[in-house]
Amino acid sequence: MSNVAIVSGEIPPPRHDTFLAAVRKGYFATPGAAAVTSVCLALIALAVWTVFRWAVLDAVWSSGGPNVCQQATGACWAVIAARWRLIFFGLYPYDEQWRSALACAAILATVAVSCFPFSWSATRLPLVWIAGYGVFYGLMRGGFLGLPTVLETQWGGLSLTLFVFSTVVVTGMPLAVCLALLRRSRLPVIARTVAVLIDGIRSLPLVAILFTAAIIIPYALPHFLVGDKLYRVIAGFSLFFAVYQAEIIRGGMQALPAGQEEAAHALGLNYWQTMSRIVLPQAFRHALPPTINQVVITFMETSLIVIIGFFEVMASGNAAFSTAEWSATYVEVYVFVAAIYFAFTFTLSRYGAYLERRLNVARH
Repeated sequence: MSNVAIVSGEIPPPRHDTFLAAVRKGYFATPGAAAVTSVCLALIALAVWTVFRWAVLDAVWSSGGPNVCQQATGACWAVIAARWRLIFFGLYPYDEQWRSALACAAILATVAVSCFPFSWSATRLPLVWIAGYGVFYGLMRGGFLGLPTVLETQWGGLSLTLFVFSTVVVTGMPLAVCLALLRRSRLPVIARTVAVLIDGIRSLPLVAILFTAAIIIPYALPHFLVGDKLYRVIAGFSLFFAVYQAEIIRGGMQALPAGQEEAAHALGLNYWQTMSRIVLPQAFRHALPPTINQVVITFMETSLIVIIGFFEVMASGNAAFSTAEWSATYVEVYVFVAAIYFAFTFTLSRYGAYLERRLNVARH
């Protein structure tokens, strides 16, 4: 019948295999492939059932204390019910932890609002982040409207992780734009100096930069310039983020046709008008996928600050089972902390995929 269609000049419609046909063709085409697929499916089903039974069916959910888990054969989620405040708020004063919770809600709401297209402008987006970040910092530190002052040394848990992450992104993104523009400068001295700076910092591990900011900088600067250790670490982290993001932005700029800048100059636009209205918006559009990836990596790398003495969510998780009565529940705590990281990183990655589809980055 297809031969008749070809002879008559008609093109037969394309065949669309059903899902079952595609699975049969890909995984059960031969007896050997069917056997391997069956064994793999059985192992996956066994693993899923084992984890489900340990985490749900045989788990202990009561918060009656560590004694309720002594005879349990599954997970002891009672440690989360008993120690969740420590994981989320760290060393923050118990009576003031509602402020830390509101601060986290404020920064998460800021991230959510900035994801909507109506806030994507050069004036609205900075205002949204300045307002959200100001509310976050004001609630965390206090010292106004009758709120007691809570120093940064008492911050911890998830709220400290969000503070470090949001500060690094907010300060590192403008710095990345500046570095990308300076590296494209027509003055060789500036371009080469910035290139050496970027390549030099990119060649160092983040741990070395954090240790330098926390331990070595106080010996190299006068006492009045040292500042708090938390902000030194954030500054080093922001610089590390900025050099990687600068290369991502510069790659987005190089993807643009050179004629666009020439056309802008022909229309009478100056350098800053050309960059802000033509080059940078398109550069960010081209650099969107790696930018989202860099933001996700930055959130995961916030766990490294635990090695220099900060009580972030990973350190808070370690403290949750460090007592003798909860020492056997480290697996449950690590699973809970991993679920927190997964929730944030998966949401960011899915939002990045949504933006790719919306802006058609892959087609242009």
